[in-house]
Amino acid sequence: MKLNEIPRPAGNRKAKPPKGRGQGTGNGKTAGKGHKGQKARSGFKSRPWFEGGQMPINRRLPKRGFKNHFAKIYQIVNLRDLERLGDESTVNAEILRGAGIIKDATLPVKLLADGEINRAYTVEVHKASKAAIEAIQAAGGQVTVKEAK
Repeated sequence: MKLNEIPRPAGNRKAKPPKGRGQGTGNGKTAGKGHKGQKARSGFKSRPWFEGGQMPINRRLPKRGFKNHFAKIYQIVNLRDLERLGDESTVNAEILRGAGIIKDATLPVKLLADGEINRAYTVEVHKASKAAIEAIQAAGGQVTVKEAK
């Protein structure tokens, strides 16, 4: 049985009380909205972060650190990830994207030496560590480092 298949127990939905139907109902006149003010007006909507004119928490809390908006973000590929390519001997961003190793073929790729390989690969990446280049060359392959945009 799934959660959406569980039947609702009888009487679990309570009807909302009618509002603005006279003083005798207990919800007449202002219809539970109090007297005047922003919340009493028609069309009132409150945003979840609104604090009634008080300085919002995102402005009260101190800001820390620095985010470099010009930093190049590389997608990391390790040597052990190349084993997931199967019989493929040439490796580039499109092939890595097709294998699900990286998410975006347009972002630059960096090859790191975590893991071992025993096949010769022809790898075309934007950056590679010295240890990764040496490991691929030791297996009989070659690495081409092209300029990142």
